Amino acid sequence: MSPRPSESESPPHTAPPDVAHEQSRRSQKRLPEWIRNYRQSWLRGDTVAGLTTAAVVIPKALAYATIAGLPVQVGLYTVMVPMLIYAVLGSSRPLSVSTTTTLAILAGSALDQIGASGDPAALMAGSATLALLVGGFLALAGLSRMGFVANFISEPVLVGFKAGIGIVIVLDQVPKLIGIHIDKGNFFHNCWATLQGLPDASLITVAVGLFMVLILITMKRFTPAIPAPLAAVAIGILGVSWLGLDTHGLSVVGYVPTGLPALTLPKWELVATLWPSAAGIALMSFTETIAAGRAFDRSDEPSPQANRELIATGMANIGGAFLGAMVAGGGTTQTAVNRLAGAHTQLAGLITAILALGAALLLAPYIGLMPNATLAAVVIVYSVGLVAPSEFREILKVRRTEFVWALVATLGVMMLGTLQGILVAIIVSLLALAHQVSDPPVYVIVRKPGTNVFRPESDANPLDEHFSDLLLLRPEGRIFFANAERIGQKMRTLIDQARPRFVALDFSGVFDLEYTALKMLTDGERRLRDEGVTLLFVGMNPTVLAMMMHSPLAELSRTRMFFNLEQAVANYQTSQ
Repeated sequence: MSPRPSESESPPHTAPPDVAHEQSRRSQKRLPEWIRNYRQSWLRGDTVAGLTTAAVVIPKALAYATIAGLPVQVGLYTVMVPMLIYAVLGSSRPLSVSTTTTLAILAGSALDQIGASGDPAALMAGSATLALLVGGFLALAGLSRMGFVANFISEPVLVGFKAGIGIVIVLDQVPKLIGIHIDKGNFFHNCWATLQGLPDASLITVAVGLFMVLILITMKRFTPAIPAPLAAVAIGILGVSWLGLDTHGLSVVGYVPTGLPALTLPKWELVATLWPSAAGIALMSFTETIAAGRAFDRSDEPSPQANRELIATGMANIGGAFLGAMVAGGGTTQTAVNRLAGAHTQLAGLITAILALGAALLLAPYIGLMPNATLAAVVIVYSVGLVAPSEFREILKVRRTEFVWALVATLGVMMLGTLQGILVAIIVSLLALAHQVSDPPVYVIVRKPGTNVFRPESDANPLDEHFSDLLLLRPEGRIFFANAERIGQKMRTLIDQARPRFVALDFSGVFDLEYTALKMLTDGERRLRDEGVTLLFVGMNPTVLAMMMHSPLAELSRTRMFFNLEQAVANYQTSQ
């Protein structure tokens, strides 16, 4: 018998193969989806996209920081930190997260409330507080599974809101483009103050500003492959560095700190002032983020998950709040650049964030030489795109009422301010929804000649068959307390006009019938019966039928309830 091995000679303990496999599977599951499923063939596209997007996003982020009244380096930090966090937590592969024109103007309006203009430390603390609140609202909404909130702003209202934002931003940047300073006020005050300041405009600033606008527009039109904002920034810096334009009265950015962002702590005493604005900015951030993510989603990759997007953008804002970033969200333009440049996954966003870090470490002195007129030109050229007359025309073609809603949202932003404009946009959207559900259609139904096809009466089909003494009506949508009386009035008008002996109500387009509506229907049936008119019920789904079977109408189930219009018409014709 061989000797028993000593303890020191015992083989090392290893987990059974199935246990090791399970541990490996669990470890991989903790990784983001795009890392678990990454393909080597995607690397080149992600790298090119990250580099290209950085060339577009970084200059624009510097400009957007000035919209909010913050130091330009905040733009670098906003590209760096939120984009890094989103790449780990987000569900949209092509989405590029930093800041946008909309978020920048909203942040600027919010920070105006704390009266910290001219005090960089106070502004940074206010910005940190605002970003933390926005992130908190977003993350809490995501944990509460409130992703549906993005649908509270209808597309026409969003079009109008963005148009108003674009007009406000352009007006805000014009003084910087021509080298004057105005005391800010409401929209009309700023228009008048800008006009009054025209005689004091700086000629060199006007020349540089118009030259930059010309460069940006020309490059967007004729050389779209070259990042126009990067070219404009480079030309502006070279002009100051080589020609000394700042010594001739051209305003430049000035000192920009080199290195990593310092820890920025929020001021809790500002919470009471900023939380209403933060709630509105959170809604707009999420709306833009989910819209951009869905717009560039591809069928062969996971769709953006609304609640996960809330959590991801929330954590991106919370993380950025402590590291000098302003409020952040996904941007449509930068996401488009990212996708078109070849982005397959969030690795492209990581590369963009790394390049922003490199700019903060190495390029800060050069950024300080950038003319403010260059930043203003970048903001103006890319904000004008928010005003889309073609979208207003498309809305007008479809429905005049929704065109009016878009105009109301635009005027709300211009007249009341951007933050109040969000409230106007939401109220207009909800009023629009209330109007639609309170006034659903009721169609007179006729039959296509020689067929069993029933369709709404139309002047385009004058030969469609009507029935003597039988009127077919089809209401659509949910019938409940808010619209039951209106539907009843429409039906009464049509019945009075036709004066039939039988009325068949086709409920195939009604998915729910609420108690108040059922009671009004029961009363209406009784009144029609007293007038000698027989009411027939057609095409009820199980929910509507169950409601009727628990009402006095249940007694009609055998003789006056039918599966479809064809059956109801056949029964009527047989009885004649």
